Amino acid sequence: MTQAASPSDMTPTQRATLKAVADTVLPALPERGKDAFWQLAASDLSVHLALEQYLATQLPPQTRAGLLSLLDALALLSFAPQGQAVRESLLRTISGLSPEAAAGIGALRQLTLMFGYSLTDAQGKNPLWEGLKYAGFGSPAPTTPGGITPYVPQAGETLEADAVVVGSGAGGGVIAARLAQTGKRVVVLEAGGYSHEAHFKGQELAAYQTLYYRGGYHPTADGNVTLVAGRNLGGGTTVNWSNSVRPRDDIRRAWAGEHGLSDVADPSYDAHIDSVLERMKVGEACSDHNGPHQRLEEGAEKLGYHYVRAALNLDPERYDAEKAGHSGFGDQTGAKQGTMRTFLQDAHDAGARILVGTEAQRVLVEGGRAAGVSAVCTVDGEARPITVRAPQVVVACGALETPALLLRSGLGGPAAGKYLRLHPAGLAAGIYAEDQKAWWGPAQAGILKEFASREGGHGYIVEGVQYGPGLIASGLPWHSGAAHRELMDKFHRMAVFVSIVQDRGHGQVTVDEQGQAVHTYAVTDPLDVENFHQGVATAIRLHEAAGAEEIIALVPGLAPWKRGDDLEAFIAATRQAPLGAGGQTVFSAHQMGSARMGRDPQTSVADPDGQLHDTPGVWIGDTSAFPTCSGVNPMVSCMALASRTAERILRHMDGGAVPSAGQSLQAGQAAQ
Repeated sequence: MTQAASPSDMTPTQRATLKAVADTVLPALPERGKDAFWQLAASDLSVHLALEQYLATQLPPQTRAGLLSLLDALALLSFAPQGQAVRESLLRTISGLSPEAAAGIGALRQLTLMFGYSLTDAQGKNPLWEGLKYAGFGSPAPTTPGGITPYVPQAGETLEADAVVVGSGAGGGVIAARLAQTGKRVVVLEAGGYSHEAHFKGQELAAYQTLYYRGGYHPTADGNVTLVAGRNLGGGTTVNWSNSVRPRDDIRRAWAGEHGLSDVADPSYDAHIDSVLERMKVGEACSDHNGPHQRLEEGAEKLGYHYVRAALNLDPERYDAEKAGHSGFGDQTGAKQGTMRTFLQDAHDAGARILVGTEAQRVLVEGGRAAGVSAVCTVDGEARPITVRAPQVVVACGALETPALLLRSGLGGPAAGKYLRLHPAGLAAGIYAEDQKAWWGPAQAGILKEFASREGGHGYIVEGVQYGPGLIASGLPWHSGAAHRELMDKFHRMAVFVSIVQDRGHGQVTVDEQGQAVHTYAVTDPLDVENFHQGVATAIRLHEAAGAEEIIALVPGLAPWKRGDDLEAFIAATRQAPLGAGGQTVFSAHQMGSARMGRDPQTSVADPDGQLHDTPGVWIGDTSAFPTCSGVNPMVSCMALASRTAERILRHMDGGAVPSAGQSLQAGQAAQ
């Protein structure tokens, strides 16, 4: 297995130390077995080369410098020449020195395991997979052509438009369609590339490298939360797990009463919700239950908890359960009705020009109001500066990047980047007697809602997760190389439940000296901490009730629970580890609120219509605009709010009546 070379200024000593760290985390254990699963170490899989490339190309300079300093410190301790036991001891010792050291060791460990179990050879295979009994991977993609032809600009070109939409995900896609369908000249700028079913490989690492923000699962700058977000045409809607949940009524009331979005609580707002659900063909026809979902439902029934089948944005006519479990790596069937296949297609058909590989640098302001966007479009490796001149600018880059664009542009006021909500998520894995066939069927086909409003409207939900060996391997606790290998040997019998917290606390997005986004988030709000622990405890109890033989929590040093052990003592032990760097692993697939809407310019970036308090003509069009977190999977909440924002933009542009959400839906359907 080989990894493409990449520019790197690592020293030979740093490279040797990095290779030794990788082989410590994922060692060869020939005494355990004769097959490749036990015989191959990380370096045999070229993991050290993948790590070097990742450090050189995916990390902000400050984060990369910190990891290189960590490698230097290990080298001073003569790390590489030591035996496995000594190296493991050194990693544990260094992790205990400071939160920063723990975060650095944790990041290298997680990346090693992610690459080790997901790197593939020229045939699209990984030699460890046979030992994992990993099925359903690498099936050939159909040759369905894409329906969108991206616009390719010339270097220095200036495009004229009525509106430019920066970002093509759940929010940007909807707004682009709504504006274009009324005859407005629309330009869409997407930083990621354009892939569709004919391009998707159904493979984990290839998807992370081409479809995800910063190469897939990556830590916040403080090491507290592992983030995952989309970066492609369609954004998160191309790679999410299809869970299409209506906005919660209590959240709608809070946004209306406390933050000034008065109509969001009215029945009239349902038209926005219904229009996006219908356009995406949301329903339960494809909500098949694989082994993990059967276990989740069984556990809920035994404990008397409220569990419901999830509604998904999947087209039953194209759905294939054999491939559905890998749709987070790009849906090969075309069943997933994300914005690429729906709203962006509508916008394209209505004349919108869609640019991919295009990173917005600054929002242009003239005379105190929006004038367009300066950007760089990369075409076949060539960076082409371009300008889009437009009196309306919609910033919809996702909650991790929208505030960075505002901050680079000097816009948004004191709240820009504040109030970042992440829905902190914890995992618990159960090991059962039989193969769970977790690759079959959708990643999320049910939701446990029993504790959604546990205290003061804040609680947690429990759902399933995407099936992928890299994701699971990097998330499982690592006590030693041998112990982790033994856990992964049971991978096919594993079911994983995720508890997702509706956070009251928040983090922040800033920019570094190069203008790159920097994300920080500490799970310290007392209610969030309690809900996180309660969520993990609930997931553990569900596994026990469903008959798990062993249960694994993501707590360093905590041995798995085995049937016959004291369950409550095990749960109590999970509460002892801190949340984040050096402690219990925290994930986030839902990022919101970092450029939020509200009445007060001191505590919100945009007014209740979605327009910046400080700059007319600039609008927030994605989950950044959420006044609070959504409390549920945010795609539908984002789309409905974006549909509302599009109406507000059109009113400012035309000063009169605009098509309703239902009329826009009919226009999109008529074009199909």
